[in-house]
Amino acid sequence: LAALLGALGAGGTELTLELPDSAQRCFHQELESGIKITLDYQVISGGHYDVDCYVEDPNGKTIYQETKKQYDSFSHHTEVKGVYTFCFSNEFSTFSHKIVYFDFQVGDEPPILPDMNNRVTALTQMESACVTIHEMLNAVIDSQTHYRLREAQDRSRAEELNGRVSYWSVGETLILFMVSIGQVMLLKSFFTEKRPSSGGAGT
Repeated sequence: LAALLGALGAGGTELTLELPDSAQRCFHQELESGIKITLDYQVISGGHYDVDCYVEDPNGKTIYQETKKQYDSFSHHTEVKGVYTFCFSNEFSTFSHKIVYFDFQVGDEPPILPDMNNRVTALTQMESACVTIHEMLNAVIDSQTHYRLREAQDRSRAEELNGRVSYWSVGETLILFMVSIGQVMLLKSFFTEKRPSSGGAGT
């Protein structure tokens, strides 16, 4: 997890992790106080597509906790400096593996224009157009991520349904085969001539 945790400090990360049954995965990130953090997650496949999630501050205080959620979003401004922990838990499931996507963002997005937050004059038409295009591109990226997750979730459900249909078809085929053999043997017994038993030996 060293490479993963190192990536968390570079403004955020998007990851997809496998969560085995009766397991829990936790991630730790050291943060300064007064920083905004955002956690978005969604279960892509497995079981009822739900997972437990909680976030703790450096003092061990739980600042977010949800159970059996399919997806959710959480934002928080850090109050103390230290290591924050967020965990995904599948401990309530004894046989279902889960695949969970999450997006962990640290801090606000930097302005696209220099000194944009400290400007006292209005933006020019070109600058306003750049800001508008940037916001629209962010919306497109969010929509594409959402649709990719929905597609992955629907594909997982379709594959699971296809497997169940295949097993059911094989079972029906075996049952029909056994019933056919039974019917043939029953009909054969009806038309088989029974030989009379031989009597006692003559004198």
